[in-house]
Amino acid sequence: MVVANLGDLSKTLDHALNLKDLNKFHAIKTEYGGVRYDSKREAEYARELDLRMHAQGKDRVETWERQIRFPLIVNGLKICTYVCDFLVRYADGRRELVEVKGMQTEIFKLKLKLFRATFLNDHPEIIYTIQS
Repeated sequence: MVVANLGDLSKTLDHALNLKDLNKFHAIKTEYGGVRYDSKREAEYARELDLRMHAQGKDRVETWERQIRFPLIVNGLKICTYVCDFLVRYADGRRELVEVKGMQTEIFKLKLKLFRATFLNDHPEIIYTIQS
């Protein structure tokens, strides 16, 4: 009969499965272009944006930024901060905020309502999309 040290076995499994790269929703942190993204899906979207910078026409991406912070202020009081995954600027002048989501938590849904009621309500010219 073989008795294994459970601590060593756990460390071996964690290393083999690379569990430190998983979050509570099992999104795998992924590196693209020297930047570490919170999920594989976010990294893939960043790659897509880079490719679209070489496109022709109105859908060509001029520039993009990631992890844009928006303080959510109601009646002069900061309630919380909403962090959007990407801000995309297109060749035709459009601006789009893009959220890359696998799972919409209750906190995300609440922050999204506040974000829509505050910032997006004041900036109807900005497109907002959620990539699932």
